[in-house]
Amino acid sequence: MREGKTAAPVVPPIGIEASGVRSESDSLGSIDVPAMRYWGAQTQRSLVHFGIGEQRMSLRLYHAYGYVKKAAALLHQASGRLDARRAGAIVQAADEVIAGLLDEEFVLPVWQSGSGTQTHMNVNEVLANRATQILGGVIGSRDPVHPNDHVNLGQSTNDTFPTAMHLATLLAIDQELLPRVEALVRCIEHKAAQWMDVVKIGRTHLQDATPLTVGQEWSGYAHQIRDALRGLESARPGLLELAAGGTAVGTGLNAPAHFGRDMAAKLAELTGMPFVSAPNKFAAQASLDAMVRVMGALRGLAVALMKIANDMRWLASGPRCGLGELILPAQEPGSSIMPGKVNPSQCEVMVMVCIQVIGLDNAVAFAGSQGNFELNAMRPIIIDNVLQALRMLGDASEKFHEYSVQGTEIDRARIEAFVGQSLMLVTALAPVIGYDRAASIAHLAREQGLSLREAALRSGLIDAQGFDAAVRPETMVGRGPS
Repeated sequence: MREGKTAAPVVPPIGIEASGVRSESDSLGSIDVPAMRYWGAQTQRSLVHFGIGEQRMSLRLYHAYGYVKKAAALLHQASGRLDARRAGAIVQAADEVIAGLLDEEFVLPVWQSGSGTQTHMNVNEVLANRATQILGGVIGSRDPVHPNDHVNLGQSTNDTFPTAMHLATLLAIDQELLPRVEALVRCIEHKAAQWMDVVKIGRTHLQDATPLTVGQEWSGYAHQIRDALRGLESARPGLLELAAGGTAVGTGLNAPAHFGRDMAAKLAELTGMPFVSAPNKFAAQASLDAMVRVMGALRGLAVALMKIANDMRWLASGPRCGLGELILPAQEPGSSIMPGKVNPSQCEVMVMVCIQVIGLDNAVAFAGSQGNFELNAMRPIIIDNVLQALRMLGDASEKFHEYSVQGTEIDRARIEAFVGQSLMLVTALAPVIGYDRAASIAHLAREQGLSLREAALRSGLIDAQGFDAAVRPETMVGRGPS
């Protein structure tokens, strides 16, 4: 997160060495802008009017906007609406945005107009001034490239912002989240296969239950994540439908015929993603349902990851006075006062990240419900929360995999001891001597501190041969996942 409310970044962008200020204007008049910046009057006003908090609009969104503006310029050039000279300069500037070369120009807070107009104009102004510079013009002159007349030709915030939201979200899913979660789940699957024959005691209601294997337990973890990823994949088609071409309210006013279709095709060509024009631009601009569904899927992933992280830290509790079945890799000293203490810190971090993601989902759902008439004016908070969630889940999955799951081992002796001590192995006796008699043996063992075998023989309800034939933990775990 970039810090500061209104201060300009100190790193100069490409080719600007000026100091002091210059005067730029918009429909409200003139305002001084730092001479070394590519942004213009509307961006500068926004820095004053929306200096709220420290959260800055994600650079991922700006990079996505670079694709949107590049696609539009190419289409306008092909149709003759924009001359090749201007279009080429806009495309070059857009490529610099996509590559992150102009990141220092995008400084606006998340908290701004709910349509995202300030961020959109930040993009238009930066591209216009950079394109003007490329063509040898004077920055701030709006000649030969104007932020509205040329960079924003045939477009509106109301259709380009949700288009950039969808593209940014897909890029974050594919680049920041999926590779890391896939690596994590493959590691869990490897552990499951490695430990499939290690019998352990199961637990339900935090109480001893019948046996299963460590591998079976871990196969459940892997399936939870895979299932959550399927949920995310099912939300993906909504992101491939783009609002571009709808302009202000979905009617396409001031855009050329078939511009939405052509924008989707051009963005598909530029990104390799199968974008299509949203079949109903009024829904695409008045709602943010596709983003809400994606965030819901991220919540589902967070729920699964939280369960796994919590299980691991409970199973690793101890090392001597807890369950101690798992041995997690030591990351750092765990206490400023207790020498030698090591904590399950990666598990704790994962739980905190998942709690945060669930909170972000609540905000996204609420914001998604706030569409009024032809526009949902809660876009900045939604894209910020979704991109935050994607980044945090991706980062946390990578660290959890690398510094916890990958190095986790099992304490076989402790696992075997728990199996031997468990009274719930008595379940195997129920088909032989009946539920009530089996229950009486379990109660006797617990009350008198006996092993299950000792209690069974003392009860006279079964002999040693019968007990040993019935109570065999390795036969009580089924066949594993089918």
